[in-house]
Amino acid sequence: MRQQDDLSKRDHGGNLDAAMRTYGGRLEQWADLSTGINPVPYPVPQISADAWAALPRKSDMQHLLGIAAKAYNTKASLAAFAGAQGAIQAMGFIQQAGNARVLSPTYNEHAAALRTCGWSVTEVTLLEELYGAGLAVVVNPNNPDGACYAPETLRELARKVGLLVVDESFVDVQEELSLAPVLDQLKNVIVLRSFGKFYGLAGVRLGFALGDEALIERLRDLSGPWPVSGPAVEIACVALADRVWKARTIERLTRDAKHLDALALKAGWSFVGGAALFRTYETPDAALAKKTLAQQRIWSRIFPYNTRWIRLGLARDAAQWKVLEIALGASRP
Repeated sequence: MRQQDDLSKRDHGGNLDAAMRTYGGRLEQWADLSTGINPVPYPVPQISADAWAALPRKSDMQHLLGIAAKAYNTKASLAAFAGAQGAIQAMGFIQQAGNARVLSPTYNEHAAALRTCGWSVTEVTLLEELYGAGLAVVVNPNNPDGACYAPETLRELARKVGLLVVDESFVDVQEELSLAPVLDQLKNVIVLRSFGKFYGLAGVRLGFALGDEALIERLRDLSGPWPVSGPAVEIACVALADRVWKARTIERLTRDAKHLDALALKAGWSFVGGAALFRTYETPDAALAKKTLAQQRIWSRIFPYNTRWIRLGLARDAAQWKVLEIALGASRP
């Protein structure tokens, strides 16, 4: 178990400003593969003037939540937030602060947000070490190593903790892992879902918390009366209902992830794990590999807790894939 008190290192992907300061180039010359966001976003539909001019009505929000519930195949209650991050920020206020444990290494905002709310947070490396926690956090599939846990395993875990938070931000391509279909049977579990990652529209800032009505009502109180914008509501209502686009996108992401694995293996890297939207590899020197890629205008992600791990998202188009192939060739030991 690891207790961490320093909140100064909340590093994230996507910081292209830093890439350009160090390596030069213009924004349009860079391929940002440091995030796990679908590089081919859902085509944004025409947005009504009313969505821009008026606050979202209760009927609009209910319509969105109904479509989201159907998309996630759940009978649980839902609350909308400004991204899954909004729900993460609220989670520390859902009950009186106490003992929390986070299965790590993982997305660092979970532990940081809980500490900000006064929780005593311990980061653990084994699922069994979560037992007895007042609040336990599991990211499934996990970021960055792609570790996955079956719904039956997480249901058993829920019996041994006070409140279980399962972040399913990357589960869209592996829906067999989701607890959403059985959440109506679980009173102490909250599932988080991200809209922006799979649909490639992170700028929309939309995510959801799913769970028992009593828990979700508390989160609705914390989120305020207008947690998401009118344009976000309209875009998501169309996108979440588009099953044809979703099926085609799952096929493309799965294929592209395998292609990325092949390129990384050819470069001499070994596969650590990942989800369809990102892959993590082991290299002799991750910082050197990151620098080599950056010199070719490819931005990647490395981690302060492991000097050999490097994470890549997927390229957007044939031109980016070609640049990435060349850059990975240059990084070969």
